[in-house]
Amino acid sequence: MNKYMEEAKAMRASIAGLAEGASDEKIIDNKAAFPFWNGGGTVYKTGDIVQYLGKVYRVLQDHTSQLDWTPITAVSLFVEIQTAAIPDWVQPSSVNPYMNGQKVKHKGKIWISDIDNNVWEPGVYGWSVYEG
Repeated sequence: MNKYMEEAKAMRASIAGLAEGASDEKIIDNKAAFPFWNGGGTVYKTGDIVQYLGKVYRVLQDHTSQLDWTPITAVSLFVEIQTAAIPDWVQPSSVNPYMNGQKVKHKGKIWISDIDNNVWEPGVYGWSVYEG
């Protein structure tokens, strides 16, 4: 392995370390450290963070990128990292559920998910009214 490949490997590990266990706020605050999405056959691993059109996305499942699998269009592969405002609840599919601790607005209340992989409507199962 040449010197440049070793440096690139070390840089990727450093970037992955920044994302591992970091809050969404920290990831957004440091988004310049993360690579831009590349549709040209790049191998992405679950948990990788990429930038695309000014936003930051987390990879949901291992895959090799394709030009038509952008973070905006391939919702089974990417989820946008958001922190500024609590979003309105949207019915998720099985590939982009809400995770434990995520907050949403729904029917005039703020809810917090009590479980990982939550696809239920707030007030039905897996949510508590957020009092914070």
